Amino acid sequence: MDENSGKKILIVEDDQFLREFYQELLTDEGYVVDAASEGETALRKILSNEYKLILLDIMLPKKDGLQILRDLKVTPPKSSGVSIVVLTNLGQDAVIKECFDLGAQGYLIKSALNPDQVLTEIKSYLQKS
Repeated sequence: MDENSGKKILIVEDDQFLREFYQELLTDEGYVVDAASEGETALRKILSNEYKLILLDIMLPKKDGLQILRDLKVTPPKSSGVSIVVLTNLGQDAVIKECFDLGAQGYLIKSALNPDQVLTEIKSYLQKS
């Protein structure tokens, strides 16, 4: 385990602007940030790398966030203590409930949060884990 592993975050987001924006925001805060723009790549990364936190969008090409959560129930991520926080614009109660049932620790609605709020939420999840 290298000293940065406690700060390693994976951003799974298909919107290039948002992905690069969150990547820069978190890198500036001293986190080690990895990114994936679609679900299949994301799942491969989660299964082969150690992350402290995964920010997971739901609406993704190839494999959506819910399917990634389902797959991780069957094949757990490489890092056992990883927190998965869903970061999406889908606000339906049924989707939110399913994410939590599948093991997500948090659920953030992108459109409802400014960057500072996202950062605050991320820090609180990292402290909890």
